[in-house]
Amino acid sequence: MQIILNGETRNLDEDATVADLIAELNLTDQRLAVEVNEELVPRSTFSNHHLKAGDEMEIVHAIGGG
Repeated sequence: MQIILNGETRNLDEDATVADLIAELNLTDQRLAVEVNEELVPRSTFSNHHLKAGDEMEIVHAIGGG
């Protein structure tokens, strides 16, 4: 299936989760903010949030500051 990740088309397995994609991108140890179809996805749900064809996804690195 195809999704849009940070503005670019990406092919994934049909049963892919947010956690699967993050592992594929080697971002598992990073502080991230993830949004799917303009909805924030909590880290606690990455492994059971299944992606669907056509989903628009944004992954950004969370940077602390003050």
